[in-house]
Amino acid sequence: LHALEGLKRNIISLVVTDLKMPHMDGFELLAHIMQHYPDIPVIIITGYSTPEMEQLAREGGAVGYIAKPFLIENLARQILITLRKESEGGTLHNVSSGMFLQLIEMEQKTCTIRLEDKASRKKGILFFHEGELFDARVDNMQGQAAAHEIFSWDAVNLSIQNGCAVMENKIQSDLQPLILEAMRRKDENEPEEVPESVMEQMEQGEEEPADQLKKFKERIENQIGQQCGLEDLYQDEFWNSWVAQLSKAGELFHFGDFRLAYIDKGDTNDYILIPGQKTTVITVDPKCPRDKILRVISE
Repeated sequence: LHALEGLKRNIISLVVTDLKMPHMDGFELLAHIMQHYPDIPVIIITGYSTPEMEQLAREGGAVGYIAKPFLIENLARQILITLRKESEGGTLHNVSSGMFLQLIEMEQKTCTIRLEDKASRKKGILFFHEGELFDARVDNMQGQAAAHEIFSWDAVNLSIQNGCAVMENKIQSDLQPLILEAMRRKDENEPEEVPESVMEQMEQGEEEPADQLKKFKERIENQIGQQCGLEDLYQDEFWNSWVAQLSKAGELFHFGDFRLAYIDKGDTNDYILIPGQKTTVITVDPKCPRDKILRVISE
C-alpha cells in the first residue's frame, strides 16, 4: 500500500519488487503499474523461481526477473541498463519546455519526456505518440491538469526516452492551446507584470488617445482607400490581458517583441490589437485587405 501511495505522489523511474509481500503480491503490483503507470519499468525478485513464473512476469510487463539468491552486482547492472533507457534520446538542461515541445509535435516524434522544473524541483512526464501529446503526469495529477502544470514551468531539465508506453490519448487537445491555457492560469496566480516590450511602447506612446486613433485612421484610409474595410477604432483595457498573454507567448517561442496582433474570433468583425496603456483596437471587415492594413500600421 505504501508503494501505491508513493507511485501516486512521486515520479518513479524504476520499481524493484519481491513477488512475496503482505497485502499485495508482486504480480498484483506489476498489474497495477502496467495499467496506471506503463512507462515505469519493473524488475521482479523471487525466491521461488520457476520457468513458468518467469514467463508470467515477462508477459505481465516486467523488464527484469532475478531469482534468489543473487549477486548484488547483477541487480545493480540490471538497474543501470534499464535506467539508461530513460535518456537514450538525449538530455537537455535549462531549456524552454514550450519551444522544445513544439518541435516534438512538428517532427511527429514518439517518445517519453521526463522534465524537472529548475525553480520548484518538481518532476513530470509527458507521453508523445507521433507528435500528439497522449498523457501527462506530475505529482498525483494526470491528463490535461498535469500538462497545464508542466507547461507553466519557465526553465526545465529534460531527458528523452524513445518510445511511448501510453497507447490511449487522454489529452485530446493540440499542444498550443494547452500551453496558452497554462500561461493564462499562471498569470492569474502571479502579480500582473507588463512585458518589457509592451512597457516600452507605453512609455513612448504619450500622445493623446484621440490623436493616436486619428493618426491610425488617416494612415489606413490614405494608403489603402475608403474600401479598406475599416469599421471602428477605440482603446479598451478589456484587451490588455490578451496582449499580455500574446506577448509572453512570443517570448516563450522566441518570436521577438509583440507589436500587433490580428484576431479572428469568428465574429462579424475581426480585431487588430496594438499594445499600450490601453490596448488600441481596430475593428475591420473579415474581407478587408488584411496584409496591407498590417503593413501600414507597422510602418
